[in-house]
Amino acid sequence: MVRSPLTPQERERGERLGRLLREARGARSMVEVAAVAGLSAETLRKIETGRAPTPAFFTVAALAGALGLSMDEIAARCVLVPV
Repeated sequence: MVRSPLTPQERERGERLGRLLREARGARSMVEVAAVAGLSAETLRKIETGRAPTPAFFTVAALAGALGLSMDEIAARCVLVPV
């Protein structure tokens, strides 16, 4: 199955998610946070850098738990508001 190209809005939302996760991670290493979330450090790296702008819900939920973020906070900070 071929995946449709991402829209500019999807890319922007992914970049916002990456920034939020980097900020929440603070001084903790990617390896540490990824291990707590049950993910590979490479997966976290891809999300934080925007190379994986549409991670699965359960991946985001695991990262939220590992970083002490609520899903509501993630949704509020990553949603794009039309101008």
